[in-house]
Amino acid sequence: MNNIQNIMQQYPVSKITKQTKVREILQQMALLGLERHGFFEKAAFYGGTALRILYGLDRFSEDLDFTLLKPDPKFDFAPFLVGMKNELASMGFDMEVTQKSKNIETSVISAFMKINTIQLYLAIGDEKGAKLFPHNERVQIKLEIDTQPPCQFRLENRLVLNPTSFYVLTLQKGDLFAGKMHAILYRAWKGRVKGRDWYDLIWYIQQKIPLKLSVLEAFMKEAGNLNQEEGLSRDLLIEKLLEKIDSIDWKSAKDDMRSFIPDPERLEIWSAPFFKAVIEHLLVE
Repeated sequence: MNNIQNIMQQYPVSKITKQTKVREILQQMALLGLERHGFFEKAAFYGGTALRILYGLDRFSEDLDFTLLKPDPKFDFAPFLVGMKNELASMGFDMEVTQKSKNIETSVISAFMKINTIQLYLAIGDEKGAKLFPHNERVQIKLEIDTQPPCQFRLENRLVLNPTSFYVLTLQKGDLFAGKMHAILYRAWKGRVKGRDWYDLIWYIQQKIPLKLSVLEAFMKEAGNLNQEEGLSRDLLIEKLLEKIDSIDWKSAKDDMRSFIPDPERLEIWSAPFFKAVIEHLLVE
């Protein structure tokens, strides 16, 4: 377990909990397990966690999201999950890995990695930390894969350094931005606001990454958010964003973000006027 302790020491001292850092190490181990079993010959990593691990987004994330490279409604996730579980076990983490029954109304397959929190802390050699948790508490990571991607994405391999060096196939940043924008506009979040989406929006714009409009248009048409004969322009996108910004409970958005960044004070500026000013700098391609 010395390797895990070494990885933990790479994180700067901050208000982020050890459990959050360990979760990220587990995410990287899961990616390694999937890579070693050929998963990235068929799928690509995307979403907020991809942005964090592969592109340096300065916030932590929870779930692992993937998309097939081409539509395959009969795709079998199970063999890759078994391989991933075995790799995690070889590194000292006896994870429970389960696949959720697929809903015929969705193209997304879901699975879950779970481990008892006490068992997790013992696995990384932190017996003192293990005593702080109730016996039934668990750390859970959700994995989702879209089996019906709406279009062809621009892809690239990105290097991951921990727990050993390996490559992960992912979407180029402009295509990732398109997927994030679709989530910002249309994510169903059961009455809550996913502030992480809005944090990522700021990051993309600060990095001057242009959003790939054709990819967002494909997402919107597949989901029925845009008529098949209708085109998507920057002006139309800005119009939809302004409507969305006016509908957001920004206190809820800030509350959602606080545990994912070391300096939540930066969230105080969040408001409708702030985000309306931010999107003026949105670049598209």
